[in-house]
Formats: sequence, structure tokens, C-alpha cells
Amino acid sequence: MGVPAFFRWLSRKYTSLIVNCVEEKPKEVNGVIAPVDSSKPNPNDVEFDNLYLDMNGIIHPCCHPEDRPAPKNEDEMMLIIFDFIDRLFSIVRPRRVLYMAIDGVAPRAKMNQQRSRRFRASKEAHEKIEDMARIREEVLSNGMHLPPEKPKGEHFDSNCITPGTPFMFKLAECLRYYVHDRLNNDPGWRNIKVILSDANVPGEGEHKIMDYIRRQRGNASFFFLLN
Repeated sequence: MGVPAFFRWLSRKYTSLIVNCVEEKPKEVNGVIAPVDSSKPNPNDVEFDNLYLDMNGIIHPCCHPEDRPAPKNEDEMMLIIFDFIDRLFSIVRPRRVLYMAIDGVAPRAKMNQQRSRRFRASKEAHEKIEDMARIREEVLSNGMHLPPEKPKGEHFDSNCITPGTPFMFKLAECLRYYVHDRLNNDPGWRNIKVILSDANVPGEGEHKIMDYIRRQRGNASFFFLLN
């Protein structure tokens, strides 16, 4: 939710909040990877009705990870996002609703904060490149040896993960294709309701999820589902 150290505080105050889960792994059969059958009972001996995903918590780690090499291009990013959702789905195995919410246009106060932070980060990155070039030139002018510069690869600007960019439009299209593919081909998806709230819908992901949950409480069928 963008609150620094909030999860650490929450997990320390409520230690039973985090539990271990059993995760089935895809198996290799005759050289072919067989995906997990999510239509089978949950291996954790508990069934879940709904799964709500704040997609920005998935998109950022998949597009510019900190613990592994970055994806080569946007197509590879999309495949990593699909694999991540598949993994979460196979662990939880919702039986009624899958809600995926991508951050839309933020409120004005947060928008101003985001702009300030992004402009500052862009300026600092530009200044770092200039400083490195200047230091390298000074070292070479003094007759010292330096290893050749690494060739610059394709750089992914994480600032494009924001509403209104071509990247977010492409992501929404790819997720729609992904959902249709899973609904048609994955037995675990066939009887659930899938909702994708992309960046064209205003509001942050967690706010859209909570708004959906509150509106369901006013639905006449809500109390029937509880029974």
C-alpha cells in the first residue's frame, strides 16, 4: 500500500498473520512440462472463494527485479507476469472470483508526489551518467588504464508503469488475452468470474479492490453466497 515498513510492523504485531503454504510444482512428463491442475482440491486443506490481486505489486517486481537479471524486452516481461499469476492462482485456487486491479489515475496529492519523485530520480540518474563519464575521462587523461565500457543494452524506464502510457495499454491487452486463454484452456478457471480493472479505471489497486468488496455486501446474492 505504499506505506514504508508497514508490512514489517504488521507481521511483528500479528505473528500468526503469515503461514506456510504447500505449493505444487509443475512436473515434467516425457520431456514436456505439465502445468499444475488447479481444479483439484487445494493441497493446503482449505478452499478459497475469492482471490484479489493488486497487480502493481506483481508488475514492478516482474519488470525490473532486484534479485535476478532484468527481462530482455517487454514480451519477456509479459510472460513473467503470466507465470507469476499462474503460480499465485495454483496456490490459492479461488472457486468463485478472481479480481485483478491495476493502479489507475491516482488522487491529485499522490500524483504530485509521484511526479516529484520521478523527476528527481530521472535527474539523479542523468547526473550519475555525466559524473561517471567525467571521471572516466580524467582517469584516461592521466595515462591510467581502464577496462572498456560495457555495451549499453535496451534500458527499461520503470516510470512507464503509470496510467496513460503505451506500456500500460499493451499490458492491459496482454492480460485480456491471458484471461481468455486461461478461461478456455485451464480447467481451474472455467467456473470462476474474472474481473480485470486496468489502468483506465481511476483509483489505486487496493482502493478498487476494497470498493468492489463493499459493493458486494450490498448485493442481494451476497448473503446467499455466505450460506
